[in-house]
Amino acid sequence: MTARQPARVLGKAAGRLATMGPGFGYLTVFLLVPLALVLSYTVFRRGRFGGVVYEPTGENFTRLADPLYLDVVIGSVKLAAITTLLALLLGYPTAYMIARLPARWKVVALVAVVLPFWTNFLIRTYAWIVLLNSEGPVNSGLKALGLGPVELLYTDGAIVAGLLYAYLPLMILPLYSAVERLDPQLREASANLGARPARTFWSVTLPLSLPGVLTGCVFVFVPSLGNFVIPELLGGGRRIMVGNLIRDQFLKARDWPFGSVLALAVIAVLVLLLFAQAWAARRAGRGA
Repeated sequence: MTARQPARVLGKAAGRLATMGPGFGYLTVFLLVPLALVLSYTVFRRGRFGGVVYEPTGENFTRLADPLYLDVVIGSVKLAAITTLLALLLGYPTAYMIARLPARWKVVALVAVVLPFWTNFLIRTYAWIVLLNSEGPVNSGLKALGLGPVELLYTDGAIVAGLLYAYLPLMILPLYSAVERLDPQLREASANLGARPARTFWSVTLPLSLPGVLTGCVFVFVPSLGNFVIPELLGGGRRIMVGNLIRDQFLKARDWPFGSVLALAVIAVLVLLLFAQAWAARRAGRGA
């Protein structure tokens, strides 16, 4: 080893540190440190007037088994799963058709998909209140047809509609990416072997696009599970979801330890879903 080689190694290490340092610093300050605080709060007691008393306890975890909180978790998972299923049923055909458009129209279609994100989230949610209230356009149309009025606002259906509207683009985009990357020769080979379009879809297109399906499901399910704005506004506070429960524990009950346990449970669900998505992606890659 010459005298210049250690200097080159140090120079490369310094260059990597300079390029990766800001990213790692950002993750440390805004992800790792808050996550460490949440983890530490889970094993301590709530103070008499709120906050945290640093006395170890396991009570916060046993409270998760309380039927009151289990009902909230089960109801939240149910609504998030319904939203995810509807997003998949609507998002897959949309992504498939966008992927088959001419190149110049793909950009237009993708811009139309992400266009709602250019408007403030709260404004879009309040727009649903205008649409679904008893004197809104939807009920006015139902009245004209002799089918209304119908209670649409402050129901589970309104919550699902709001979540679906908010997160449907997060399903379409990864599905489009997965379908657009598929080799068209595979579908042509399936057709040449006598497979009908439906058989080609179930045997070729869907299995190869499964990583995109799972990615879209994760992108929709997790924020739907943790959302508290839409259940509050469109559900009228009648339906309490996990996001509302976590918010209330931190801001109203001031029970930070139990709120941390609930937040940690949502994070655990996210991690499990990400592992499932990675496993499915590996299997699909081997199959391809």
